[in-house]
Amino acid sequence: QVQLEESGGGLVQAGGSLRLSCAASISIFSLNPMAWYRQAPGKQRELVARISSGGGRNYADSVKGRFTISVDNAMNMMFLQMNSLKPEDTAVYYCNAIRPPGPHDPRFRELWGQGTLVTVSS
Repeated sequence: QVQLEESGGGLVQAGGSLRLSCAASISIFSLNPMAWYRQAPGKQRELVARISSGGGRNYADSVKGRFTISVDNAMNMMFLQMNSLKPEDTAVYYCNAIRPPGPHDPRFRELWGQGTLVTVSS
């Protein structure tokens, strides 16, 4: 079973930085795209940033210029560098990936990590 595991969440003051990591149990070459979502208390889960296998990136307007998504193919990991954090960035952050069909499975599969909590104090 393919697993995604986040780490790096925690408590930080406004204006600070955090780096989230997502470790995949398989080669991330087989995952496309990969993304970070977040869910704040009482709100719907929302897309934060997405990266495709071709290197294309897109970001939510609320994080553009502050967050950067990247991958390390050799380590099978994805990262989210978060700078200039604001209290409104407080949420559980989830790693997400799409596994296209292949010899292992004839269907697309959407994968989720368990989430990591980011709390930004004012």
